[in-house]
Amino acid sequence: MRTPTPRAGRPPAEQAPATLNQILDAALRMFADKGYDGASVAALNRQLGVSHNLVHQRFGSKEQLWYAAVDHAFSNIEAELLPELDDTTGGPLEQFRRVIRRFIHIHARRPEILRLLTIEGVADTPRLDHLYDHHIAPTIAALSAPLLRLMDEGVIAPVPRRTLHFLIAHGASAPFSLIGLARRIGPGDPLDPQAIEEHATVVADLILAGLQHRTRPGDPT
Repeated sequence: MRTPTPRAGRPPAEQAPATLNQILDAALRMFADKGYDGASVAALNRQLGVSHNLVHQRFGSKEQLWYAAVDHAFSNIEAELLPELDDTTGGPLEQFRRVIRRFIHIHARRPEILRLLTIEGVADTPRLDHLYDHHIAPTIAALSAPLLRLMDEGVIAPVPRRTLHFLIAHGASAPFSLIGLARRIGPGDPLDPQAIEEHATVVADLILAGLQHRTRPGDPT
């Protein structure tokens, strides 16, 4: 009996050339660049060079793909931050300095994460609820834990978590998500490894200096 000749075209799902990580990374970039409504699963399949129904076979719908891509991305961020959160060497302020620097390095490599948050953070949606409840709030709590101890001890004045979050997550990481603007401001390429390191160090030093010198309202200066 003659073996059937394989048909030309994209390989079947079980022989897809794209790994799960590649699919989820590409999906996250798509949602970050196009927004949820503008994203196309068909276009993603074409980009990956896989079967036209691969994503639906693996994830069921565009909505479920969004949740899978977001959970994948943020679980990787949390895993990368964990060593700094576990390392208390030098005390809470130095621990926070290391956390800031690591956070900036992560977002320099993954600028699509901030772009996604910028899109999803505009309106109250179930997607934003998921992002905040499962990823943003736990991360903020973990990152701010060293500072809360210092606030409780009176070493530094209380600082709103929202202020710190936007300074670091959206302010300090903006050069990598707004790369065109960052390159125009210059000097040099903001994605050069040395430039990223210098940026992370300056940001961490500025924030730590501000925290250490900030006084409570009404305290003498």
